[in-house]
Amino acid sequence: MTPKKIRALFERLAKANPNPVTELAYHTPYQLLAAVILSAQATDKSVNLATRALFEAAGTPQKMARLSEAELIPYINRIGLYRAKAKNLIAMSRLLLERHGGEVPHDRAALEALPGVGRKTANVVLNTAFGEPTVGVDTHVFRLANRSRLAPGKNVREVEEKLLRVIPAEYLRHAHHWLILHGRYVCKALRPDCPRCLINDLCEWPEKTAG
Repeated sequence: MTPKKIRALFERLAKANPNPVTELAYHTPYQLLAAVILSAQATDKSVNLATRALFEAAGTPQKMARLSEAELIPYINRIGLYRAKAKNLIAMSRLLLERHGGEVPHDRAALEALPGVGRKTANVVLNTAFGEPTVGVDTHVFRLANRSRLAPGKNVREVEEKLLRVIPAEYLRHAHHWLILHGRYVCKALRPDCPRCLINDLCEWPEKTAG
């Protein structure tokens, strides 16, 4: 995709949704971090249903660290991989207290050193909680970047690096959310809604649907 097309793409996404936000429910950087950990291979809707009660009971690292896995699991057992996620949430909370005074670090390496936190999760927290101009590449972003030829790549790291190179600087702050939302609701995996796609004429996917 040419730089002219890419700029037009983000101009349209920005005009349609000037201030995009995550669909995960949270009140603090810690709660965002916990929610993103829980969202791996799960929908935001299912995570929000779980965290509504969980964050009332243990919405701080201090309270989460005091829970046992057996106490935590009933809050999240409708989410995929809940046993591993329970273990990671408790370990992450304890490490936050031990190394960072209970505060979520504004640093990629420190974030990725926490249990359950990979590069994508770190990127989401850096962007959403701290306003960093970075992009978390989930399945929606990966699919959209490859289909449209915005930033094609064989793996998420390659797509991320290409996106950071091609997205105009003034759009990097919100690009993460624009791409996720467009991939989630329009450029869907099984039934992409090309007829109502606002970037249809810019997209270079040869298999666009007619309706």
